[in-house]
Amino acid sequence: MKAYQHKVQYYETDKMGITHHSNYIRWMEEARTVFLEEYGWPYDKIEEAGVFSPVTAVDCRYKCSTTYAEVIDITVSVLECKGVKLKLKYEMKKPDGRLACEGYSEHCFLNAEGRFIRLQKEQPQLYQLLKDLELQE
Repeated sequence: MKAYQHKVQYYETDKMGITHHSNYIRWMEEARTVFLEEYGWPYDKIEEAGVFSPVTAVDCRYKCSTTYAEVIDITVSVLECKGVKLKLKYEMKKPDGRLACEGYSEHCFLNAEGRFIRLQKEQPQLYQLLKDLELQE
């Protein structure tokens, strides 16, 4: 996947022009959505198939500040895909290539009733894609 690019918006910064820390989590979600779309699995398709994937954990490590109007490259990779759990990694780089932030998100798989499901059984094609991407690490 090519890097998702996010241009830092004015409203995402504080009075000094530095990005507020909470926005990096939002960027992770933006990048994750585009990541899945690029592989043919946008969230609406997944949810129409009766699979829901809430975030169960998130971690964000800040390395250096980003500022208004910078274009940040965000890459997403699959660290782990198990039957009921998915762990993704995010790297956010500044225009000069410096790592600004790295993070992780963990997700589970649920049906419409909120019960855990095994993705391999419910959506084997999506499961296989995620497993194949995991092997590329």
